[in-house]
Amino acid sequence: MEVRVKILYTSLCHTDVYFWEAKTPVFPRIFGHEAGGIIGSVGEGVTDVAPGDHVLPVFTGECKECPHCKSAESNMCDLLRINTDRGVMIGDGKSRFSINGKPIYHFVGTSTFSEYTVMHVGCVAKINPEAPLDKVCVLSCGISTGLGATINVAKPPKGSTVAIFGLGAVGLAAAEGAKIAGASRIIGVDLNPSRFEEARKFGCTEFVNPKDHKKPVQQILAEMTNGGVDRSVECTGNINAMIQAFECVHDGWGVAVLVGVPHKDAEFKTHPMNFLNERTLKGTFFGSYKPRTDLPNVVELYMKKELEVEKFITHSVPFAEINKAFDLMAKGEGIRCIIRMEN
Repeated sequence: MEVRVKILYTSLCHTDVYFWEAKTPVFPRIFGHEAGGIIGSVGEGVTDVAPGDHVLPVFTGECKECPHCKSAESNMCDLLRINTDRGVMIGDGKSRFSINGKPIYHFVGTSTFSEYTVMHVGCVAKINPEAPLDKVCVLSCGISTGLGATINVAKPPKGSTVAIFGLGAVGLAAAEGAKIAGASRIIGVDLNPSRFEEARKFGCTEFVNPKDHKKPVQQILAEMTNGGVDRSVECTGNINAMIQAFECVHDGWGVAVLVGVPHKDAEFKTHPMNFLNERTLKGTFFGSYKPRTDLPNVVELYMKKELEVEKFITHSVPFAEINKAFDLMAKGEGIRCIIRMEN
């Protein structure tokens, strides 16, 4: 049930930087999880893909057999759900990478910062071979997460008002989803005003910097929108932003969606009346997309020119200069850097 993939393009996501800086005990390890490649060979039991197929590796899988995979309401596969601590293959508990006879460990089942990688077949999405891998590779993590959070979970009605908390790559994708859905006002909320002009390209129509106000952000948004926004999508992982995103939605019909991953000790606190007054709070994982089933359809949105991907890509470097990509992200420059395996 394993496949060997030749990685042609990979991109740097903040998750890679986070775990690199965290210096976890799983070491040495090959990071990387947002990529595009071609199947080189397949192991026993693999029937869904064949050598030559174009695929997107995905950090979370879809076995298609467990209760979650069989449910139309979940994408959280029991077998292949993301596991940041596991550095080996689930089949035999061993790594497929080594140096001088010693193992190099895997990362979230993908390890795409490598010219070749081995993955469980449930973690690769077969896509249209006409789709340019140097563009659609960014759809295998952050962009789909933000896009799906809005389109699949928040589901803003046409003409509605949407607030996006956090204007990084995921937040910009959430804004793009609101634009595709036909929202009339998309309000970007961020502490960094240098992000505002770029966010206009993704549909944001106005902005709020919490630093500019003495009142709570939820109160500012309520005043701007006659009682609250119709939908909000939180993409920061900051617990205060999560609470603000929920409390800023309109009573009666407002829906807030949490995307960001909070600190492990964080606690969400709000008054129960916010729920009783018919505000809805939801969470999402990978934009509620089933990787193998739904990701090919997201790629088709791009192929039909219904989804712009190029504007998310701000830099491109050869594999030999991968550390430059890390430096760019550390400085907060750009949205996504594509790493080319071949110069």
